[in-house]
Order: sequence, then structure tokens, then C-alpha cells
Amino acid sequence: MRPQADASLRNCLAPAKLNLFLHITGRRPDGYHALQTVFQLLDWGDLLHFTRRDDGVIARKTDVPGVSEADDLVVRAARLLQSTTGSPLGVDIEIDKILPMGAGLGGGSSDAATTLLALNRLWGVDLSREALQDLALKLGADVPFFIFGHNAFAEGVGEALQAVDLPKRFFLVVSPAVHVPTVAIFSEKALTRDSKVLTITDFLAQHSSDADWPDSFGRNDMQAVVVEKYAEVAQVLEWFSNLSPARMTGSGASVFAAFRSKAEAEMAQAKLPARWKSTVTESLDSHPLFAFAS
Repeated sequence: MRPQADASLRNCLAPAKLNLFLHITGRRPDGYHALQTVFQLLDWGDLLHFTRRDDGVIARKTDVPGVSEADDLVVRAARLLQSTTGSPLGVDIEIDKILPMGAGLGGGSSDAATTLLALNRLWGVDLSREALQDLALKLGADVPFFIFGHNAFAEGVGEALQAVDLPKRFFLVVSPAVHVPTVAIFSEKALTRDSKVLTITDFLAQHSSDADWPDSFGRNDMQAVVVEKYAEVAQVLEWFSNLSPARMTGSGASVFAAFRSKAEAEMAQAKLPARWKSTVTESLDSHPLFAFAS
């Protein structure tokens, strides 16, 4: 453990992610679904603030509606890192919650990963990136991706990761006022579970900067089930059909479309019905806290 001069880390971005495609290729013996996806990092997300404590106490200093402190992934991540490393230090955690919950944007998972990365630096415990990814998997299938820190082709439950270079893009992300529970969608009988297994080469060979993306590769196998259950998600997709190819991310409810310029994305956003929350954001190549692990 090395000494750490900084007593706090402020404005740590927990970036959102998009699933550029999401195929379910089977069900594993442990009951989890086998997936293939490409994760895209976004320059948009929750902001977390960490203040080191010397008394070993881990405390969340801001309320998150609907999430108790004990159940919050940021608190669980901090306690997991503390117990694993034996660090005597604690932390006060403040969260500016920006991403909608139940939107398929990875908000909770990203918050947990940012917590692990920030405390790896703030507490001076210096775990390797690989060790942090192993810890992250105990918190959720998407958390290791954010520790990995690069856009990635993912397999398994989402933990087997290969970095991919993706073109710079701007995204319009639309989030209807719907909370989609991931576990419930995975439990639906109608869910496709037998998509053909692809390779990263398949993705790279077909993926391009063409304006018709994301329709140029794959699909989201969860989208049909969510659309059937949540009419407002279907309405967002229908709205996009007259403007630009769009796709649901994760298990929903957010829908996104890609644009070559910020101006094009903002022009589309200006036409949206007022009842839907939206943001225009750009792609990231790597996690803002990537340097906090090696």
C-alpha cells in the first residue's frame, strides 16, 4: 500500500454504456445467459465524489431514490475492496445521479466500477486491473467492462472482453419514463436464446461508419420482448423509424441512434416529443479513470 496525498477525488465520471448489438446465444449450466455484445462508452454519466476517512467507515452521503445504502452497488463495491485488501481507511461517497435507472445504460454497474477505481487510488491499495475486474464480477456482469476501460467485444455473461476500436460518433439517447427490470426480461419465455455465435472478426468486418448504422450489424435480442411489454419503448422506436435507424440498449428502456456530427444529433433531438428525456452525447475511447489501475 502506497501513501496517497489526495484526501478526496471529486467529479469522477461513471460513464454510461451502449450495447451496439446484444445477442443471446444460449443458457449456461449455472442458469446465466450466454451473451455477445459490443460495449460503447459514452461521455455522459453519473458524477461521484469521494472523501477519504481514517476511521474505516464507508458512508453514502446522498440519497438515491429507491436504493437503500446497504443495497447500493457503490457501498458494496467499497466494502468489497476494503475487505479484500484489509485497508483501514474508509470513505464518504456523494453521488450526482444523472443516468435514469432501469434504462439499459449501465448506471449502477458504472458507479460501482468508478468506486473501485477511485478507491484503488484514494486508499493507495494499488490492485491490478485484472484483480479489480475479478472483484467487479462479484458485483454484476457489466461491472468488469467499466474496469476494463475500453470499448469492447464481450462474451460469456459479459466478462470476457476484447478491446475494439470504434469510430467517433455522436449519439441521441432517448429515455422514456419506464423502468425495465433486467431479471424479468431474462425470465420471459419469448426471449430469443439461440442466436448464432459470432466472432469479433464478424463484427469488425461489417461494422463501419456508414450512416445506416446500427442496422448494419446485429440486433438486440431483448428488444422484441421489451417492446411487447412496454408500449412507450415501442413508441420511441417508432418515432425514430421516420428519422434514423435506432436500437434499444441493454434490457431497455433507453433507445439510441448514432450520428456523424453533434449538430445532426441535436437537430433530431429538437424534434422529440417533450415527454421523453433525452441527451446528445459523444463516444469515449477509454474510461476517464483508466489510469487508476494498471
